[in-house]
Amino acid sequence: MAKTDVQDRAAGAIMGAFVGDALGVGPHWYYSLRELRRDYGEWIDGYTDPKPGRYHDGLKAGQLSQAGHILRLTLESLVERGGYDEADFCRRMDTELFPQLDGTPVSGPGLYTSQSIREAWRRRVQQGLPWGRTGGNADTTEAIERTLAIAVRYARQPSRLAAAVASNTVLTQADDLVVSLTVAYGAVLGMLVRGFALDRNLSAKLMNQVHTGELPFHAVTRDNLQPPQPGDPDPPRAGRFSSPDALLSPSYMAQAAADPDIRIEPAWKVSLVYGMPCAIYHQLPAAYYLAARFRDDFESAVLHAINGGGQNMARAMLAGALVGAQTGLSGIPQRFIEGLEDAEALLALARGLGTRAQEEG
Repeated sequence: MAKTDVQDRAAGAIMGAFVGDALGVGPHWYYSLRELRRDYGEWIDGYTDPKPGRYHDGLKAGQLSQAGHILRLTLESLVERGGYDEADFCRRMDTELFPQLDGTPVSGPGLYTSQSIREAWRRRVQQGLPWGRTGGNADTTEAIERTLAIAVRYARQPSRLAAAVASNTVLTQADDLVVSLTVAYGAVLGMLVRGFALDRNLSAKLMNQVHTGELPFHAVTRDNLQPPQPGDPDPPRAGRFSSPDALLSPSYMAQAAADPDIRIEPAWKVSLVYGMPCAIYHQLPAAYYLAARFRDDFESAVLHAINGGGQNMARAMLAGALVGAQTGLSGIPQRFIEGLEDAEALLALARGLGTRAQEEG
């Protein structure tokens, strides 16, 4: 694989996430599609202002939500430190984010603070707990929305990817299932940055990493999920996660996207099939489906994610990273890049991380 390919894919994943986040600022969290269409028309095709009285009211088209701000904070730490430095990340949260919060939902950068960040703020600021005792039980994708940068950084080092993503996730979300699904998403993203396809075979490649001990999941089956044979020993646990099923989901979504007998039309209705709410088990199947179906069409992936309503910001952010990793930065339409506030600085961070991802394998 040419050097520029990995760098381009890495930068594409990061900018894809920023684009998805900013696209959601206007039409975020409409659970009535009728109201969404009333306020934004039949098809949202770019950045929009929030309507008065809605989430993120006061932001402008092309600006980032708080998830985007935290992703940027994570990126700055990764690029400046050369890799994941948890102490540096936590220091930045303490000094750059938490002073802007007050523990209420409508506060801070992006003018909305999600549940897991509010809980971490209360434990850290109000209760004075040390980092490591700050994680709550939110079952959302908020950790993915920042750790995707860590996954890109360590795309070519699965063991380091899994360890760093898990360690960062538990700072705000301590539920083992959420951590497992977050690490699995990071592992998928890392494979796409390396140039593998999001297809029916990707999960088998991830399972190979489980069997070699590179990914911290427990599995008793043999290759291709064949049953164990009499006399086979119980394999040692490679890590904390009791089941590898989170690694199997992406290929099932990819098979559904490729199967001519399974059609979700129009594709934005993926939100109705897998669910519109915020929970990680609604968001990931939809993001994987869109990223597999539109693997070479960034615009279609993120716009169908947005037009499905509900927690469309997270859906577009996660799908945007996955598709951006497949198309590369060069495959993201320029209008999406140019429309982002502070686009040049974001591009510099994305390219800097791409260089780091390429340097170490």
